Amino acid sequence: MMMKRKEHITQGGLLTILSLRASLNLGLSEALKTAFPNIIPVIRPKVDNIAVPHGEWLAGFTSGEGCFFVFVSKSLTHALGFRAQLVFQITQHPRDKILIESLISYLGCGRLVTSSDGKVQFRVEKFSDNSDKILGFLGSHKIRGVKFEDFKDWSAVAKLMRDGGIWLQKGWIIL
Repeated sequence: MMMKRKEHITQGGLLTILSLRASLNLGLSEALKTAFPNIIPVIRPKVDNIAVPHGEWLAGFTSGEGCFFVFVSKSLTHALGFRAQLVFQITQHPRDKILIESLISYLGCGRLVTSSDGKVQFRVEKFSDNSDKILGFLGSHKIRGVKFEDFKDWSAVAKLMRDGGIWLQKGWIIL
């Protein structure tokens, strides 16, 4: 709207944009704070009822925020000396902790992890949860965009692991 009305090219419009920017995630950079010391962040409404509204919303959220990992680590208990682990993760700002907790309830798996920099993560590490719940959910609620390519690769590794191929020498070559 501001751009249609050409407000963004006025001093008042610039100050409005800076007030909006100051209220987002990391706020203003030090350079902007120095250049515009009187900027007051826009007050954001407090949202208490945070929950996953439906599966398609979560699939879209995963398309933007989800990560699919395959960790390979040394192992003394595996024949080849390595083990693979599937991990599905969504990371958010600490203020979104309630949303992350709602993902655990909605999907019936995973846990809340707080990273060293304070971010909150929904993380699923248990193979059966990833194989049954995450793959099942994302199989019926499609993710879109480039994240779908990551999901296809992750799914292929899950199939290899489920079928036992991951433990064969050729399985490691595929990885």
